[in-house]
Amino acid sequence: MEFYGNAVYGFTDEDANTMQPSPRLSIKTNHHHQEMSDPDLQFSPTTRPSSPRTATMLSAIPPASPESPWTLSPLQTPSPSLLYHCIASLHRHEGTIYSVALSKGLVFTGSESNRIRIWRQPDCIERGYIKASCGEVRAILAYGNMLFTAHRDCKIRVWNYTLSDSFRSKKISTLPGRTSFLLFPKRSPQQHRDCISCMAYYHAEGFLYTGSFDKTVKAWRILDKKCVDSFVAHESSVNAIVVNQDDGCVFTCSSDGSVKIWRRVYRENSHTLTMTLKFQQSPVNALALSSTFNNCFLYSGSSDGTINFWEKERMSGRFNHGGFLQGHCFSVLCLVAIEKLIFSGSEDTTIRIWRREEGSCFHECLAVLDGHRGPVRCLAACLELEKVVMGFLVYSASLDQTFKVWRVKVMPEEKVYVDFMERSESKSTKVMEYEMSPVLSPSWVEKKLQGNHHFQ
Repeated sequence: MEFYGNAVYGFTDEDANTMQPSPRLSIKTNHHHQEMSDPDLQFSPTTRPSSPRTATMLSAIPPASPESPWTLSPLQTPSPSLLYHCIASLHRHEGTIYSVALSKGLVFTGSESNRIRIWRQPDCIERGYIKASCGEVRAILAYGNMLFTAHRDCKIRVWNYTLSDSFRSKKISTLPGRTSFLLFPKRSPQQHRDCISCMAYYHAEGFLYTGSFDKTVKAWRILDKKCVDSFVAHESSVNAIVVNQDDGCVFTCSSDGSVKIWRRVYRENSHTLTMTLKFQQSPVNALALSSTFNNCFLYSGSSDGTINFWEKERMSGRFNHGGFLQGHCFSVLCLVAIEKLIFSGSEDTTIRIWRREEGSCFHECLAVLDGHRGPVRCLAACLELEKVVMGFLVYSASLDQTFKVWRVKVMPEEKVYVDFMERSESKSTKVMEYEMSPVLSPSWVEKKLQGNHHFQ
């Protein structure tokens, strides 16, 4: 199946298991903005049906070199532009890890447990934990010495932490705060009515944004611990939210298949819808924003396995659809963007690393990280600069109950372009088989085929 404009709308599961796409390329479209009516969409936000042929998808993983623990990306042989190495793999019996956050050399993980675990970068030596009164931490966010966690009781807890010889933390507040039992005996009117799925923090104004399965987005002013705005953002659950730190624009995505852009009304706390980006019927599960001085790109991951992207016009500020990245077999569940790199985690158990070419909308897939044996539920990444190459640390959590740390090294881009042109002329059949064959654990495949495995 080739990528031709809106051909992705007809993506079926049979196609997912038989097509031979070129995951190195992004296809640019001429569509600047498009609306699709979708009033009764009833998809799960992170799953879609699969074929029984899934059970036979076992890949022949290229063996690692005995001389080095580093793995050459199979997409880049014989002149690789990227090296990666799994430096840690942890397994804890506290249920699924739902959320990961990074700050000040620490890694925070939230899970089904009521304990938020703290790990040291990069080797993930445990430094301690924060114990809350309620578990199921679906969203977690760290900024400076503040940590925000969202729990099963639909409340947000704000913590202050310090790290010297040991990790210490103190709860600052709970949002919303307590109210009089005489006035509100059960639930504060400011509280979300369903699971909080995502959070974003606008640094300049001290605003915390929360999105929920109750279809609403709420804005909290951390200074006085108040909910200053609440609005229905989508027709279905809000799955991800990001904020542009340059101008305060808020981006949300939903199971209704849309991505929306919101802007705060000048000198007010209310928010208004400025643009709706909608290109497919599939639920949108993840968002990532790549903003630099020269350009701004928005990425969205969908349940049809594609990653759509939009580029912001400098003069008008409008986001125009630039194309989509295709390579994942199943739903894209999480996205991270750093500099010109995009990391995508998928239900197909893999993590893909994409790079955007400087000054254009061209993208290529540099590598496929395939260490997990279940859907990759969440990702976090940070820079690790070196003298010659650019390094990254990538943290991934999967429904296989493992938490992995990857060290990635990327070669200079000038060399990448030459390598790509050479590879375009001669493709390896073995590489293509590797790219399209995720390793799925038998137990997960059985649950997937029975249709009772949910990722919410």
